[in-house]
Amino acid sequence: MSEGGTDESIDFEASLAELEALVTRMEEGSLSLEESLAAFERGIKLTRDCQSALRDAELRIKALTQEGDELDLSGEGDADPSA
Repeated sequence: MSEGGTDESIDFEASLAELEALVTRMEEGSLSLEESLAAFERGIKLTRDCQSALRDAELRIKALTQEGDELDLSGEGDADPSA
């Protein structure tokens, strides 16, 4: 896998972990209004980043599976399987 793919995975995992931590802090109810608003804004950004990473991964998977469908991996072409 390329370094870019690894970085994307790390970024996604880090964003998801931060988002989960923000949700936990907000659910505890110990944040002030300003802190809650800042956490909410950060959470929205993290959510969008995660959604974008998932969309990109989905597109890559679709491209790879379409390429795989076009390949004849048997190397036999139209050979009669009963022969």
